[in-house]
Amino acid sequence: MDKELYSLSKIFTEKLYRIPDYQRGYAWNLKQLKDFWNDLEQLGDKKNHYVGVLTLEEVSSEVINQWQNDSWIIQSKGYDAYYIVDGQQRLTTSIILIQGLIECTDKNTKLNYNTVEEIRKKYIFDSKDDDGGISRSYIFGYEKDNPSYEFLKTKVFDEHSFNISDKQETIYTHNLEIAKIFFRDALEKLSHTERENIFQKLTQHLLFNLFTISNDIDVCIAFETMNNRGKPLSVLELLKNRLIYLSIKLNVEDYEKIDLRHSINEAWKTVYHNLGKNKDNPLDDDKFLFNHFILYFGKDTNTEDEISADETFGVNINTSRYIIRAEYYKVLLEKIFISKNIVQENNGESSNNAIKLNTKFINNYVRDLQQSVVLWHKISNPYFSDFSENEKIWLDKLNRLGNIGSISAVPSLIMVFFKKESNTEKRVRFLKALELLMFFSLLNGFPSHAIFSITRFNPLEKAINLSKSKVTAEKLIKELEEMFHEVCCDKEALKRIKSEFKTRGFYRWRGIKYFLYEYDLYLQSSSKHSQIKINWYEFIKNDFTEDYRTVEHIYPQTAKDKYWRDAFEKYTIKEKNILKNSLGNLLPLSSAKNSSFSNKSFLAKKGNEINTIGYRYGSFSENEVATYENWTAKEILKRGIDLLNFMEERWKFSIGNEQEKIEFLGIGFVLKKEGLSN
Repeated sequence: MDKELYSLSKIFTEKLYRIPDYQRGYAWNLKQLKDFWNDLEQLGDKKNHYVGVLTLEEVSSEVINQWQNDSWIIQSKGYDAYYIVDGQQRLTTSIILIQGLIECTDKNTKLNYNTVEEIRKKYIFDSKDDDGGISRSYIFGYEKDNPSYEFLKTKVFDEHSFNISDKQETIYTHNLEIAKIFFRDALEKLSHTERENIFQKLTQHLLFNLFTISNDIDVCIAFETMNNRGKPLSVLELLKNRLIYLSIKLNVEDYEKIDLRHSINEAWKTVYHNLGKNKDNPLDDDKFLFNHFILYFGKDTNTEDEISADETFGVNINTSRYIIRAEYYKVLLEKIFISKNIVQENNGESSNNAIKLNTKFINNYVRDLQQSVVLWHKISNPYFSDFSENEKIWLDKLNRLGNIGSISAVPSLIMVFFKKESNTEKRVRFLKALELLMFFSLLNGFPSHAIFSITRFNPLEKAINLSKSKVTAEKLIKELEEMFHEVCCDKEALKRIKSEFKTRGFYRWRGIKYFLYEYDLYLQSSSKHSQIKINWYEFIKNDFTEDYRTVEHIYPQTAKDKYWRDAFEKYTIKEKNILKNSLGNLLPLSSAKNSSFSNKSFLAKKGNEINTIGYRYGSFSENEVATYENWTAKEILKRGIDLLNFMEERWKFSIGNEQEKIEFLGIGFVLKKEGLSN
């Protein structure tokens, strides 16, 4: 390692930098961006800040000869070319900030005696022609087969591109966009002098150690051992790097290695494109890879071995336990995709291990990964898919159940079912049966997997068996329907439910937001109104500890207003607390409201022509409550019974007659206090 410390200005002197294909894309989010910006702002004048090690690999002459747009600057100006093995997050962030400074500076104005064109030429791109011709050699960027290459060029550097079809967006390109917006917003608030100060600190006072990897070190292995600030590599990122490393080590012709490496890169393009396709709901790469793993390497569950030695190399999932999701990567990276499993194809040697890695094995795996992620995206974002309307509706419901803690293996079961069964009616019937069962598990207060243990139903086992055609789609549907009938008719289960709600109330119920959201959808359908008034992702963001809430206590938790004191004066403190957390007193809000609003009187909360944040202008549930003249214990009881009637109808099970519903709600004392008869 070079002991000298280098500033960004020195690092970007007669050098080109490229992020190689085995590297992940830009992974920093707002937290890391704010840390970086704060480091610059807080850095004292003439003070230096050590950033870390920048690890590089010299680009071979064979590769450079293929860089048509860059050969002129390397040959004529003597530029050296390097791959960035570690440090790309910090370097990328610095370049995005420099681009922001360029865009915020008038072309006739200088930054620290540097013209805009001089800065662009040093850090962004150089051109053969001094007048800014169309040729471009980018000083920093990605290899061309990386989907971030075009995005960085067009969206960050604001350059034109004729490769419109290559403008593929991923989670990483979304992060690039966020970084540019963040820095542009921050820079626009500064004066010119303050921008000059930022530019000087960035280019002169952030210092790096430089380390160049020698030819005898495997850069892919070196990459795995290095960490980037605040953002450790995901399993999916590590896996791509490992597969590229193995493709190099395979004992096959070079053209086979090149083709396999291309297949890996194309597969990961598709994976990241689909995981980040919906910017409002980016999909977790670890969750996708886990679900693909248990299906691709799954086998029968009739032995105690986790790893089978047969030709399928199946992972055994015993019915009494699951692979711990946090540790599945050990199987992928320590037992399957390792160099000692490579088959020495050209000299006749064969590995004695359970897995025999060759070109075909790796290619089949990445191809299946590529195909699976497309379906995964559709299932996770049904309204972005070509599914039928009913499929979209019920997939959306199951996804919302997943947001509040569904069983980890259920997504695998859904994905396999949709792979195996194309009949829309059967798909919808399957989804409905699964949703009924999962809602009942929430109602019971079971741990997420317990209802399946009780009914001896292992969703992972069924997913694997369905994948291998050991169970039919029709049989699986019947099993789900029979299972729901069995559990919802269990009188002991109903007693447990009543006891749970009596002890804890409904506000802390894990399923309260899903239930209230479903009721709002029901009111919407009854109103013939096409617009959904509650954004689910906003609805679930706010938890019980935040000042802004999305589930409202109509009769507030802090009831100091005279209206509430008068309305509930006949009730004890204990009874008031029960009423506050009773089902009929809970209301889903179309937008989060400050807790201070919740404490106002009912008449104020309803809203009027002046107060437009009241119930009259909110969700369908709010609109319904706004029709009540007053809000007392009688209204809480009535609405609670109405909600239980909806629950019975919607989820196809019986709570009982009105008296039993009142017992279920746990507010029978209202009858006596209000002089009501059953």
